[in-house]
Amino acid sequence: MKRRALGLAACGVVVLSALPAWAGTYLDRASLLLSAADEELGYLRKKGSDLDLARLIHRVAQARLAAASEMSVPPEVVQAHPHLLLLLENCERAANAVLEKRNEHFLKFLRLAREEEELFRAVLRHLGWVLPRPKD
Repeated sequence: MKRRALGLAACGVVVLSALPAWAGTYLDRASLLLSAADEELGYLRKKGSDLDLARLIHRVAQARLAAASEMSVPPEVVQAHPHLLLLLENCERAANAVLEKRNEHFLKFLRLAREEEELFRAVLRHLGWVLPRPKD
C-alpha cells in the first residue's frame, strides 16, 4: 500500500513539474509570433509604398493570427492569450491598412498592437511568467 502511495506521489511530482515546461513552450511560441510580427511591421513602416511587400506581409499576418488562434494554451497563461490574439489581429489590420493606402489606419492599428503587447506582458507578469524578448 505504501509503495502504491509513493508511486502516485512520484507521478504527481512528474506531472506538476511538466506544467512549467508547457507554459515555457507557450512563451517561446508567443515570443516567436511577436518578434516576427514586429519585424514585419518594421518593414511596413520603412517600405509602406511597396504594395507587393505589403501584400505578402498581410498574408503572413493572417496565417500568424490563424496559427495563434489554434495553438494550445496551458491553463497557467490562459488569461493572457486573448491579448496575444488581439495584438496579432491588430498587426493584420495594420498590414491591410497599408494595402488600402490608409496611413492613418495603419498608425492606429500599430498603436493598438503595441498597447495589446504591453497588456499581454503585464498579464503574464501578474501570472508569474515573463515573455522572453526576441533577443533573449
